[in-house]
Amino acid sequence: MSKAMQDPDIQFFVNRETQKQRFQGIVHEITARCWDTCMGNPGNKLDSKTEGCISNCVERFLDASNFVVNRLESTPAPAASPNKSTGFLFN
Repeated sequence: MSKAMQDPDIQFFVNRETQKQRFQGIVHEITARCWDTCMGNPGNKLDSKTEGCISNCVERFLDASNFVVNRLESTPAPAASPNKSTGFLFN
């Protein structure tokens, strides 16, 4: 392992940037999914029906995501074994 990756400040920075990237990905996915589901013909303003649909869509997406995360956290993970050819968990 390189000295740079052993530096706690660099590791903290990398972890924080990874979290930001994941959050942006989730926002993008929610936006795309709920826009496609709820939007008809865009106008100058969102009507109350569309606004409610988008709000409910986001809430259901977050509920489902939280359910999956909680389920995964409560299920014991099998022991991961490194790939024999590369030494990494994934190719």
